[in-house]
Amino acid sequence: MGPNGSGKTTLFHLIMGLVKPCSGRVEIFGRFLQKERDFRPVRQRIGLLFQEADDQLFCPTVLEDVAFGPLNKGKSPREARDLTREILGRLGLAGFENRITHQLSGGEKRMVSLAAVLAMEPEILLLDEPTSGLDDRTREKFKEVLLDLDLTYMLISHERDFLAQTTRTLYAIERGKIVRVHSP
Repeated sequence: MGPNGSGKTTLFHLIMGLVKPCSGRVEIFGRFLQKERDFRPVRQRIGLLFQEADDQLFCPTVLEDVAFGPLNKGKSPREARDLTREILGRLGLAGFENRITHQLSGGEKRMVSLAAVLAMEPEILLLDEPTSGLDDRTREKFKEVLLDLDLTYMLISHERDFLAQTTRTLYAIERGKIVRVHSP
């Protein structure tokens, strides 16, 4: 957590290699990363849920969007479709396969974006303001999904109650430094 403009989203973008550091070095999984190609293996292991769902969704239908990653990782169309349906079902989105992504509500887009990230079968999730703008029911569903995952995740949020319910350790960015606040 931290104030607006403190660098929370930039930290996630540095981890994924979407921006380059002005100084210092990026070390992930024991390797120093500098070039675009250095980050490709990282992106195979870490999934990023963007702050804005519209930045994440780009295919016409939900099925195409969620299956895009698995197809690009070498899964067959049938495997990608089956995985997509399984994940959509877990997220309460069964039957959404043929829905048009740009016609979904904000909460539905957020959950479809999460499905797309989970379909990549990451080892670690980075979640940037995942509950921003969600109604209470969707926020609760999102929390249930997170708590049910057997994954390491880091999340950025201004919602202290949500953080207390979904995290074990809380960190803040203060004056450009990451500091441990407490364990909820």
